[in-house]
Amino acid sequence: LLLTLNIEQLLKKQNKSKYWLCQNMNITARNLNRVIRGETTSISFKYIEDFCKYLNCTPSELIHLEENKLDKEA
Repeated sequence: LLLTLNIEQLLKKQNKSKYWLCQNMNITARNLNRVIRGETTSISFKYIEDFCKYLNCTPSELIHLEENKLDKEA
């Protein structure tokens, strides 16, 4: 399974920018982009809480699980 965060979709829905989110969460653009692209191996509960707070969503709206294409081929 592949876990992703729906950050960009939630931002778009609220007409907010990644810059706005970085400013409010005190996170660098580089780190935010790494989270969005799935280039991180872990994420703290504090970040999940902050994403939900600023994106006005629940954890289930934020987190998306999908079957990994590589898993299907195995």
